[in-house]
Amino acid sequence: MSLSSVSATTTTDDQGGATPITSIHTDIIQYHILNRLDGPTLASTCCATAQFSSLCSGNNLWRNICNSTWPSTADPRVSAAISAFPSGHRSFYSDSFPSLRHHHDVIPHRPENKANHPRVSNTSEFISAVDIYYDDVLLHSKVIVTETLSCWFLTSPFQVDLLGHKETVATPLKFEFEGACMSRVEERLRVSWILIDPVRKRAVNFASLKPVDVRRQWMEEDIQLRYATVVAAGGGDLVQCGVVVTLGGKEGGELKIKEASMQIEDMEGRIVIGIDSLVILNDAMEGQRRKRDENFEKAVYEKFSGIRVELKERKIMKERRLDVVFIGIGVSIFFALWAFFV
Repeated sequence: MSLSSVSATTTTDDQGGATPITSIHTDIIQYHILNRLDGPTLASTCCATAQFSSLCSGNNLWRNICNSTWPSTADPRVSAAISAFPSGHRSFYSDSFPSLRHHHDVIPHRPENKANHPRVSNTSEFISAVDIYYDDVLLHSKVIVTETLSCWFLTSPFQVDLLGHKETVATPLKFEFEGACMSRVEERLRVSWILIDPVRKRAVNFASLKPVDVRRQWMEEDIQLRYATVVAAGGGDLVQCGVVVTLGGKEGGELKIKEASMQIEDMEGRIVIGIDSLVILNDAMEGQRRKRDENFEKAVYEKFSGIRVELKERKIMKERRLDVVFIGIGVSIFFALWAFFV
């Protein structure tokens, strides 16, 4: 139901005119109108009048919307974390439904000043609420808890794997080597990966609305999709936070999701270690949100990728110049020794 349906007026034969919807009994509005709205429409309705703001604040309304949008939020661990949010499921929805606000311009890499390293929070764990859809069909839903205090986490590359060893997720598609299979997956497979910080009582969805990059892995004959969001990493640097999904199968057989993981990569393509990821994730959760726009997300990622290629080329050129210098020094030393002994 659209907002116009809620804002419309009702006509009565007695008055021969229009009666404001606010004159309808609140029980009818709350239990027969508001519970039929989707999340964006309900959020807009909150701003219509003070009465609607009060009627739309019920946690049950937002719990139903969250559970229908992201089935993983019905998990008791997620539900318990959300209950501690300032406005419960309403706060969670306002955090998780929009995407992170990107920088208007993707800026060049500048080394981070470790002396000004931001403070990390004292959270002991992150909760991942993950849902994968093909069109409107739920393929997989899972909740993963990642501890953040151990030395292993702090010093290892930050990556959260969705599937266990040899675990796969079936899709309605048949695996083909032609481009049609890739096109259908790119257009119709949707991923939501919401990361929840129970201590800060904040959440963020790091998966882009649609894949920002799709490619064929020719060695394995797999299809890899990347759902990424570009965020600031401190010190003028940028990173991509997102989900990498790998699909494969046998020719003519069922196309299956073989791997899916959430990770953070820096400008050089390296996965960020745990201690640095805490800073990035905490800053992202506190950051501004914006309306989801698949074209904008892809454009930002492509610009980020272009800068990363440029940095790689600069690094290669620098290494070549150093090689030339070292070779020159080596030759000079050789001739100096040869002249000395001769």
